[in-house]
Order: sequence, then structure tokens, then C-alpha cells
Amino acid sequence: MARARRPGYTRPMPPEIATIGYEALPPPDFLALLREAGIRRLVDVRALANSRRPGYAKRALSAALEGAGIAYLHLPALGTPKEGREAVRAGRPAEMRRIYLRHLATAPAQEALAGLAEFARPGGVCLLCLEADPTHCHRTLIAEALGERWGFSVRHLAAAGPSGSRGAPARR
Repeated sequence: MARARRPGYTRPMPPEIATIGYEALPPPDFLALLREAGIRRLVDVRALANSRRPGYAKRALSAALEGAGIAYLHLPALGTPKEGREAVRAGRPAEMRRIYLRHLATAPAQEALAGLAEFARPGGVCLLCLEADPTHCHRTLIAEALGERWGFSVRHLAAAGPSGSRGAPARR
């Protein structure tokens, strides 16, 4: 027998996790996109939080985020192992996916993933990595794992494209 719902009852929304790749974004545009999307905390899921792109190394990035009122957390345990990064650079995203899923099954990565789920539950959290295309980046695998295990919905943030849309929801 189905229970009657109270008037005005709404089903709680699942928690959301956003992702972003900074590859095609100058730092001011990157920060503007985060603010527009309501991001309050950024989680850096790069194994090594350094970059040849000005503004995206750990120290510079965390300072810029702090200035924008966005908290920064680096979770290197969720980064792609070296051989996975090499596969991406060589244009082999399917190989990176296999390598990363094997890494994600390790105890340190699973512990970091569970901590991330707790950290992200209140919302306003975005995962950061380099790749502009989320389908070629391990951050999508992290977001999918959060969705499968803890019910998160996923939104990939991106610079305005030909359609002019920003931050379109992920297709699942």
C-alpha cells in the first residue's frame, strides 16, 4: 500500500558534484565560471598539483581561489598514476580509463573517495583536473563513482562553446 504524501512534500535533490578542466581556460575565466556555477570548494584531483600553465600550480591556484572565496583541497590519492597520464598524452583515453579504474580500486584511493563523498555532500564542490574534455579525464570516473555509490548527480562545467551554454549537466 502506497503512503500518501503530505501536501508540499518534495523529494530531496541528490547531492551534486561538478567537474572542470582548466586546459582551455585563462585563470580569470576559470574563476568566473566557478563563481557563476556556485562553487564554494574546489577539489584538485591531480596526482601532482603543478602545471606549466600560469596560475594552475598548487600555490598560485589556492591563493587565487582563496581571493575568490573558494576553498581548496588537494587529494593526490585520487590522481592518475604516471602510466595513466602517459596514456592520455599519447591519445589513448581507453587505456587511461583501465589504468585509473585499477588505481581507484586501491585502499588509499577508496579511502580518499569516501572522504570526498562526505566533503561534497553539502554541495558547491567541483573536481579539478587539466583535461578540457571530461570524457578523456579521470575526474569523470571519480564523479561516476560518487554517483554510483553515494547518489551524486554530475555536472561538467565548461567554457561557453558554440551553443553559448555553460556548465551543462552531464549526460549519463
